[in-house]
Amino acid sequence: MELEDAIRTRRTHKAYGAEPVPRETLEQLFELARWAPNHNLTNPWRFRVLGRESLARLKEAAGPEAAGKLDRAPTLVVASQVRSDDPIQDEEDICAVAAAIAYVLLGAHARGLAGYWRSPAVLRTAEGRAAVGVPDQERVLGLIHLGPPRQDKEPPDRLAPGEYVTYLP
Repeated sequence: MELEDAIRTRRTHKAYGAEPVPRETLEQLFELARWAPNHNLTNPWRFRVLGRESLARLKEAAGPEAAGKLDRAPTLVVASQVRSDDPIQDEEDICAVAAAIAYVLLGAHARGLAGYWRSPAVLRTAEGRAAVGVPDQERVLGLIHLGPPRQDKEPPDRLAPGEYVTYLP
């Protein structure tokens, strides 16, 4: 798949087939993530692939209403950023982790997988963070859902570049 095609055709999916993403494929995706741009080469990203026990703990922390959304995809990955004591580096590192997540999603799409980047409330709680082993010195940027797609997704309407780009003299 060509890069521009991958960017234009990747969609957020909320319905998946039952097959989990093989570990070998996940390792390929995380290898892509490490190439995300990051100032001072801090490598601030951390990825935690949830297994049955950690998923059960997270669902318990989420409560019965929110737990169902955690069953959407067969593979869930918590993405976090190692915090820096330097506020400027910390801000740059947030952006680097966001880029790394985007690389994972694009790599998954290029391999025929569906993906969804979300920020569930449970991962902003001490109980949710403890359920998936995220220490206090890390900031959770989201939960990545991965798996085989069960539906085709049409592209949403997007603003044209003229609506959000300004060329300054």
